[in-house]
Amino acid sequence: MWLYEKALEFPVKITKTCPKTAQMIISQYGGPDGELSASMRYLSQRYTMPVKEVGCLLTDIGTEELAHMEIICAMVYQLTKNLTIEQAKEGGFDAYYIDHTTALWPQAAAGLPFTAIEFQSKGDAITDLHEDLAAEQKARTVYDNLLRMIDDPEVREPLKFLRAREIVHFQRFGEALERTKDRLDSKNYYYFNPEFDKKFLK
Repeated sequence: MWLYEKALEFPVKITKTCPKTAQMIISQYGGPDGELSASMRYLSQRYTMPVKEVGCLLTDIGTEELAHMEIICAMVYQLTKNLTIEQAKEGGFDAYYIDHTTALWPQAAAGLPFTAIEFQSKGDAITDLHEDLAAEQKARTVYDNLLRMIDDPEVREPLKFLRAREIVHFQRFGEALERTKDRLDSKNYYYFNPEFDKKFLK
């Protein structure tokens, strides 16, 4: 059960319409390293995480990623709120406009739609935590790239906040990996298949 607070985790107040910027930022909604895939990844992995407190961490971070997705959606919405047809054409937003007008739809900056292939849930604690560490670094890199491309301070401030949270999540997953390694027998990372372990990991 979640309690929904009707406020963004970080305020978004963008006053200038810019579909070109929206087209870039939308990648952090539905792109391969975006907030939608992050939330689905962690909220799926938590069920098979054998270390209870790490499962709780996955729930906490997965929930925060939903809040980050909301920030990204608010940014895209505000960047396209008063969009004219001319701006859509000039900003390279015309193809998106044809399919979705200015509705929010998860896709990468290159136009590829979101797919569940974008995240992994393997059921092996060590594998999943390495996946999570890599995911946070890839998301941080995307935010780095966005900050290199975007000058508007109204857009940059929420992006800087989101980038900082990726670094914190990376640190928490690093701690979780060490805690999990300490809890599991070094020869039995495949926690839910002991027969496999007995036969093949002698």
